[in-house]
Order: sequence, then C-alpha cells, then structure tokens
Amino acid sequence: MPKTADFATRVVHWQASQGRNDLPWQNTRDPYRVWLSEIMLQQTQVATVKAYFVRFLASCPDVAALALASLDEVLGLWSGLGYYSRARNLHRCAQQVMQLHGGAFPQDAATLTSLPGIGPSTAAAIASLCFSERVAILDANVKRVVTRVRGFDADVSVAANGRALWDAASSLLPSVARAQADMARYTQGMMDLGAMVCTPKKPACAVCPVQVACVAFSAGDPERYPVRSRKLKRSSQAIWMLWAQSHAGAVWLARRPTPGVWAGLYCLPLFDSEAALRLVLGAPAQEQLLCDPAFVHVLTHKDLHLHPCRVPLTHKTELGEGRWVSAEEWPTLGLPAPVRKLLERA
Repeated sequence: MPKTADFATRVVHWQASQGRNDLPWQNTRDPYRVWLSEIMLQQTQVATVKAYFVRFLASCPDVAALALASLDEVLGLWSGLGYYSRARNLHRCAQQVMQLHGGAFPQDAATLTSLPGIGPSTAAAIASLCFSERVAILDANVKRVVTRVRGFDADVSVAANGRALWDAASSLLPSVARAQADMARYTQGMMDLGAMVCTPKKPACAVCPVQVACVAFSAGDPERYPVRSRKLKRSSQAIWMLWAQSHAGAVWLARRPTPGVWAGLYCLPLFDSEAALRLVLGAPAQEQLLCDPAFVHVLTHKDLHLHPCRVPLTHKTELGEGRWVSAEEWPTLGLPAPVRKLLERA
C-alpha cells in the first residue's frame, strides 16, 4: 500500500501554492462567514455561490443581523439558490447562536452539530477552518479523495459504512503537533483537491500532489471510487401555474405549505391540471387565459414540467389563499427560481 506518512504535509503545501485562495469567504477565521459559505456550497457550485454570498453579507453582515431578519427577508436573499430548507435552518441557527450561545459560535464540532442545519461535515469545516480543531470533513469532494487515496471500496451509499469512512478520513489528518498550524489549510486543501484535481471523471492524477499515497492511482482505476451502488431514482411531475397579473403589475402569490415543493416560498398557485386551474376562475377570466409552452425545471430527485397560464385580472379579484403582491414588493420575496424568471421576463 502507498505510504501516507507525509500526506497532510503535501496537501498543505499544495494548497498554499496551487489551491483556491481568492474566494470571498476565504482568508478569514470568522465562523459566521465560513458557516454561511459552507451552507451555501451544499449542492451548489462555487461560481453560483459567489454572488449570493456577497449579496447576503451586504444585508446580513453578522449573525446578529441574520437573527433579527425576518424569514421572508432571508428567503428573498436565498431565492434562486434552491434547497430552501437550508435558508430556513440558517435563520433558525442564527437565532439559536444568539439565544443559547451569546452570539458566539461554539468552537468544537460536537457542539456545532447541535445547531439547526449543521451536520458533522459542516461542523468539522467550521471547527477546523476557524478554530484549528483536528477533525475531518467529508463533503462530496473530500469523500472522493479519501476513498481513492485509501482504496476504500465499501459502498458509501450504505449508512453502516459511514463510520469506517470517517475513520479513513481521520487517519489522514495532520499530526496533533501540527494541527494548530495546518488544520485550516489542510481542510481547504482537501476540498480544493476534490474540486480541481481529483474530479469524478478524468482526474488529473499526473499533477496530483498525493499520487504517491493513492491506492486508486497505484491500481490504475481512480474512477472506480467512490463505490456507490444505490442510484438516484428520478421522477417527473406536470404542474400548471396560475399567473394572474393586474394592469399595475401586481401578481397573485400564495405561500407554499411545509413540507412540499418550494416549502415556505411565495409562489404562483399550482395545480395538477389545466382543468383544475380553470375551476378557480370565472367564465370571463377563463376566456382570457393563455397557457404558454411547458418548460422543465430540474430538482434533485424530480423533473417538474411547468405550464405557466397567464390571465389579466383586477387587483380586487380573490383567488383563494394568497394575496396580491405589488410589482415593487415581489422582487424582495423568496420565490422559486422558475417563478422569479417568469416574472422578470414579463
């Protein structure tokens, strides 16, 4: 088996010279900024997160400001990033940091995991990047690096193998003596390796700083890892959207129930069929209804086939649950990405 004695040192040195060092949430040990970036980066690409991160900080520069903001304000800032449970947990977490911890984030991963929306890997990222705690992270990128380096061939989609994978990741950490100096750069380096070098397809093994320690590279089959037998089962759903708009530009919106698709967001009323949508309209309005061509919005587990149906109405018309939202107000609300795009194009 390849030697891994200097693995952490190689990662640290590589990150300093070749890793990512200019992202807006780097070069800081402020746990608020690190936490915010870690939550945003879950299931979301770095290029997308950059603009959201800067905009979010402009409105909520610290945990106290976020705790005081309304949930609608938070969802509005998050609108378009998807996975909106992250935003709801972000808000709850900020409130708990203020109420239970005096406005200061806990400095150890174990305590951090007690806060809403912070799992073991996110907690480890905050604790290691901000407080140099010697703990391993296991986001998707790091998981790929660890399984390849260690030749970890157990099925990572099976929960029972999780502990062994954490142990494998922990075995690669900097020594106790080097933790204070190296943990922040090591953690960032592992994330960078997975994102820049140890990619899912065609990894750049020739320039990898830890190839001498990598079981998968020695065996010549890095793409075999990580082993995952369970495949994501996708489904599809057709949805008709009632796009009612007044002459002044106000739009009828209703808050989506929790749980469910787009829970907690303001949305055009949704229906399972065009016939069901038409039932909420009177005869004159039905005659003016115009259904645009359907388009597909992709979620993690499902493809939504969305049918927007437009109708001009007066702002006095009631359409069940919901309210008329002015053209000045709706851009500030938390809206699903496809709804926002529709309204912005109008």
